[in-house]
Amino acid sequence: MSTAPPVAAVVRPRPAGLGSPSYHCHAAYGWLRGDGEADMVSVHRRTPFWYALTEGRRAELRSLGVVRGYPAEAVLVHERDDSDFAIVLLDGCVKVSSHARRGYQAVLALRDAGDIVGELAGLDGDGRSATLTALTPVEALLVPADRLRAFLRSCPEAAEIVQRIVTVRLREADRLRAATGAESVAQRLAVLLLDLGRRYGVREAAGGLLIELPLSQSDLAGLVLTSQRTLVRTLEHWREQGWVVTGRRSILITGAGRAALAEGSRIQMSR
Repeated sequence: MSTAPPVAAVVRPRPAGLGSPSYHCHAAYGWLRGDGEADMVSVHRRTPFWYALTEGRRAELRSLGVVRGYPAEAVLVHERDDSDFAIVLLDGCVKVSSHARRGYQAVLALRDAGDIVGELAGLDGDGRSATLTALTPVEALLVPADRLRAFLRSCPEAAEIVQRIVTVRLREADRLRAATGAESVAQRLAVLLLDLGRRYGVREAAGGLLIELPLSQSDLAGLVLTSQRTLVRTLEHWREQGWVVTGRRSILITGAGRAALAEGSRIQMSR
């Protein structure tokens, strides 16, 4: 199956907060300030692609592609597609997943506003290595592969940013695999839920955080590299402690739960 860039842009109004021109919340980076014309070479190596570009380079890249809006749970590209356009997330969050044998779906990562995804298919010419699914309403810039390659040739700083991003992602994947032997499942899950709470949580009474994302228990298990059975057992224990309240597509971290998970992410918790 091939997914082609649309011929016309569909632009949604940009909400304040995540993905806004001034600030961006990212899993590994915390709150980052967008500095417009700041020297790209001096930008921290973990700044998302879009925010590491100068304002002029962003405008140039935007002119090479089209902007499209996707509703939550829409698929941007399918694994093994022969399409090769790159996607810059201007707003929203996507799930990166891959299907293994026997129908098992491995969730590889969550990507946010400012990130570039799908760039490998455009750079190496191979098919899509993963499926990209919108977890929230998404606004994305789609750039054809040939135009992206020309842009990177004309802008060595942007090419260096892409190279650093690929390197950082490989290192982070290695660290996550190493963490499976050094940290408990509960520790990894605590870190994940607190991070999702910071990025997408809505404050509730008594200091709670409500996370409403279409992430299944299988998705959460994949993100912390454990079995669904172990994940369910851990969440059940936390519910009994009054730390979380789980719904079909939501998790509420209570005020007491936020404190407990923050402490538990630093020490050994019950598996």
